[in-house]
Amino acid sequence: MANDLKNLHLAFIGCGVMGESMVAGLLRKNVVDSKNIAASHPRESRRAELSEKYGIEVFEGNADAAKTVIGKENSAVLICVKPQRLTLVLNDLNGVLSYDQLVVSIVAGATIGHLADGLSTAKIVRAMPNTPSQIGAGITAWTCTEAVAETELGHVREVLAALGKELFVETENMIDMATSLSATGPTYIFMVMEALTDAGVHLGFSRDMARELVQETMLGSVKFAMESRKHPAELRNMVTSPGGTSAEAIYQMEKGTLRTVLSKAVYAAYKRAVELGKKK
Repeated sequence: MANDLKNLHLAFIGCGVMGESMVAGLLRKNVVDSKNIAASHPRESRRAELSEKYGIEVFEGNADAAKTVIGKENSAVLICVKPQRLTLVLNDLNGVLSYDQLVVSIVAGATIGHLADGLSTAKIVRAMPNTPSQIGAGITAWTCTEAVAETELGHVREVLAALGKELFVETENMIDMATSLSATGPTYIFMVMEALTDAGVHLGFSRDMARELVQETMLGSVKFAMESRKHPAELRNMVTSPGGTSAEAIYQMEKGTLRTVLSKAVYAAYKRAVELGKKK
């Protein structure tokens, strides 16, 4: 598989933050040769930056970047643009790709059916990474059409692994579910971090001290949960003494319906993800 990947040719349509994260991860892990990576970006200064930093070929036109992989046996076109630019990309690539060209999309809300119709291709992978992917610590949920071959599935796993962990899901609806849970998830975590930091400042800590205490506590708690493999409720009970500080804190959080608010937030994000898909 490693030798196979060395000969993999990739064309990134759009190379913003997430596209660059994928390029950087692939090259950092020595998965793909830089000479086999092409990208597109409308801004000249950005093209020069990407070319100098990674040694990849960067084009102004989306079709020009895609054409670098046309006819290559092991290749993929990765669409990494904002949802509002997808129509432009589909127009640019209309008639450019072959029916059996592998396409990987990380465009939020863009359904497999919409991509397949717009690109006239059968091999579509829809993936949903999250913000920590920018530092190689993310998790990407993905699914694909039945036309994607076994070897290509392996390639997709390796490419997405450049962003952190990858998780194949069986249905496209699960991508919308992952959008609300893991892709939107950092929003919930960052808000909790902000609230706890503010609480620390209210107690009397400096903001820097409060932020460090909160960040290290959250990081350590997640690592402990992953290594212990215990249910979160069991871990919570371990640190909750009768009549103690944790018990009092839990009472206030339950009184404030923290669980319900989080559940409603996730479901609202899911419904919005479904709505975005229907607008395509």
